[in-house]
Order: sequence, then C-alpha cells, then structure tokens
Amino acid sequence: MLTILGFAMIATFLVLIMMKKMSPIAALVLIPALFCVFVGKGAKLGDYVIDGVTSLAPTAAMLMFAIVYFGVMIDVGLFDPIVRGILKFAKADPMRIVVGTAILAAIVSLDGDGSTTFMITVSAMYPLYKRLKMSLVVMTGVAAMANGVMNTLPWGGPTARAATALKLDASDIFVPMIPALLVGLAFVFVLSYVLGRRERKRLGVLTLDEVLVEEKVEEKETETVLVGAGSGSSGTGRTVTGGAGSGTDADDDDDRFQALDPNRPTLRPKLYWFNALLTVTLLTAMIMEWLPIPVLFLLGAALVLTVNFPHIPDQKARLAAHADNVLNVSGMVFAAAVFTGVLQGTGMVDHMAKWMVDVIPEGMGPHMALVTGILSLPLTYFMSNDGFYFGVLPVLAEAGAAHGVTPLEMARASLVGQPLHMSSPLVPAVYVLVGMAKVEFGDHTRFVVKWAALTCLVILGAGMLFGII
Repeated sequence: MLTILGFAMIATFLVLIMMKKMSPIAALVLIPALFCVFVGKGAKLGDYVIDGVTSLAPTAAMLMFAIVYFGVMIDVGLFDPIVRGILKFAKADPMRIVVGTAILAAIVSLDGDGSTTFMITVSAMYPLYKRLKMSLVVMTGVAAMANGVMNTLPWGGPTARAATALKLDASDIFVPMIPALLVGLAFVFVLSYVLGRRERKRLGVLTLDEVLVEEKVEEKETETVLVGAGSGSSGTGRTVTGGAGSGTDADDDDDRFQALDPNRPTLRPKLYWFNALLTVTLLTAMIMEWLPIPVLFLLGAALVLTVNFPHIPDQKARLAAHADNVLNVSGMVFAAAVFTGVLQGTGMVDHMAKWMVDVIPEGMGPHMALVTGILSLPLTYFMSNDGFYFGVLPVLAEAGAAHGVTPLEMARASLVGQPLHMSSPLVPAVYVLVGMAKVEFGDHTRFVVKWAALTCLVILGAGMLFGII
C-alpha cells in the first residue's frame, strides 16, 4: 500500500506542477501533507518537516547568498568588460559570433539564474545575428546548451536539489564532477565553432562597419530588444555609411551593442579589480573546500555589499532588487523539506525502492548510476527539476543503494541531463530566450534537442571515463 501511495503522491505532484495547477512551492508542501494524512501519520508531520528544514538550512543559505553575491557583481559591472570583449572579438564573423555567444552565456551563467543569462546574452548578440541575417535558432540553441552545463553549479538549482533530496553536501556532488562538466562545456564550444563555420560558409564575413549600418525601419525593433543598451531612444536614427571615414559614428553605434546599461548608477569601476579578485578567491576557496560553500557565499555577499555599497540604504536597495530570486529559490528548498520528509519518514520511499529493485534486472543493479544518467535526459526534459530531483531521484538512489551504488554517484549521474533540460517546455527561462530572440519555440526545439542530448551523453561518458559516475 505504501508503494502505491508513494507513486501516487509523486504522480499527483508531477501532474499538478506540469499542468501549472499549483506552484512548485505549494505542491511541495500541500501534496505530501495530504498524503501523510492518507498514510495515517498526520500527527508526525511536524516532526518530518522540522527534521527536513534542519538538514536543508545550509543548502538554502548557500542559494540565498550566492544569488545575492552574483547579482551584485552584475550590478557593479564585473561582467561588463567581458561582454564588451566578446563583442569586439566577434566582430562581424559568424563563426566568432556563435562561439562568443557560447562563451558569454557560460560566463553570465555564473549568477545561477537562467533568465538573467538569456536576457544578457540575447541583448548583446541579437543585433549582430539580425544584421548579419544569421540563424537565430543557432543563438538560442548554443546559449541554452552553455547555460545547461553551467546550471549544474551548486547555486544553479539542480545540484542543490540533488543534495537536498539525498541529504548530501552540494560540494561533494559538484567538485568531483568538474572535469566531466568541463568536457561538456568544451564540447559546447567545439559545437559552436562547427555551427559558426556553417554560418560563415552560408553568409561570408563582413566588416564591423557594414554590420553596424542601422536602417531607420529597424530602430524601434532594436530598441525593444536591447536591455538598457544606451540612450538612442529619441527615434531620430543614426545611419552609418559603409565608408571608412565615419569612425566616430561607428564608435557611437558600437556603444549600442551593450548587454547592460553602461551608465547605470550601481557601477563601481574603481572597485573592479577588488571585485574580480574577490570572485576568483571565492571560487578557488569553493573548489579547494577551504570552508563550506554556504559560509563562503555568506561571507562573500556581506563583504561585496559592504565594500561596494557602504551606505545602508544602498545595501537595502540591492537586496530588494534580488529578493524575488532569493525568495523563490530558498522557499523552494524549505518547501522541499515537507516532500522529502514525508516521503522518507512514512517509509514510502523504502517501499518504492524495494519495488524498483525487484523490477530492475539483476544485471543492471550495479549500473544504476549509468541508468540514472541516461534516464535524466528524458525525465528532466518532460518534467521539472523539482519533480525529478524530489520525486524520482530518491527512489532511484534507494534502488542503487541496494546494489552498492553510493548516493553521491547517483546524485552526480542525475546532473547529466541539464543541457537538455534547459530547453524543456517546463523551464520558464527558455521562454525568455525564444521570446527575446523572436524564435518560435518549436523551431528552437527541433534544432537544439539532438545537440543538447549529445552534449549530455558526452558529459555522461566523461564522468564514467574519469570514474566520477
């Protein structure tokens, strides 16, 4: 009976969030609470939740302060020179533009928020793709795959969910996975090069001045795409001739290719090197495990706020600016305490795992990590990360444990499907991507699925080769 109720609880949760009848936070709380009553252990619900919240508090703290840290770094301009450098590197060469898209998406993905990554990437690269008449699905596909690989960062979501669901330390999952993820990211860059060469062969190479010629009819369209991209909102238009004698005008137009407002009041150019050094130190400390990740980001967020915004009202403004992301992510983690607590406390997960152990062929038992990695492709595409990591992974982990596969191996294998997941119709950020790029979602899907799935398999193969999975 517990097996049936367990699968029914997971199915109910998945259906409701996939049909958008309930928010993930509400479903994570209300559905398990209801099933806890059905099981006859409603009186113990409080104990399950308190135990879960206590164990998840470090993960929630890590997510909260990581979002604040990288959000503030974007505010103060840490990534602005990188964006400008990529645009200068790309020039009007389609191959360089596609590779630059992948690099930019990967770098901006450090903030852990897919929507922010896509907004900055598309804002920076869309005008070049549009004027060169390059394939926009190449831009959306490359950006989604790069972000998908980087989405495995501990503060990006999936790793935190896996750690939450299996009660593991996020750094223990992520740090050993770095070599395999680097191989996956390198594959995305190589793929970007190949796709860029294809675009170059189709279109040829123009000069930057030719690309920056701006027709008046495109003025309004371009301004709606660029996010804070300069001050050219007067509607008068500034046309640059194809000649070489208009350097000043070309420079002015080049300023329009900015992903972030170059005049925003939060910029701190005098503190750039301090912020860069702090970020490098923080990431190094995380990889070297000098301190727990939550502690590192807590200290980093406090330090970057204090140094860059010494006045308390300014600090409050920065915290308020990123409050939505912080609340959504940390709220999800604490809500998950109810789901995982009920699933484990009532014994449902044990019964489901036993059933799965009996169903899975004996010969496949020792290879449950490989099975999980392969299953992560379709499962994370057709369901949300919440559904997969909180509903399915614990069951797979229990089944793997029966055959001697450690939870850490299972958790790492579960991350493999993220490059494909980021193009799932269940990911809100992908609609930001295709919407800003003015690409039909179906066109994006047809283009990206095969390449994203191949990227996932490359990561899985590298993980097995390095003995990580």
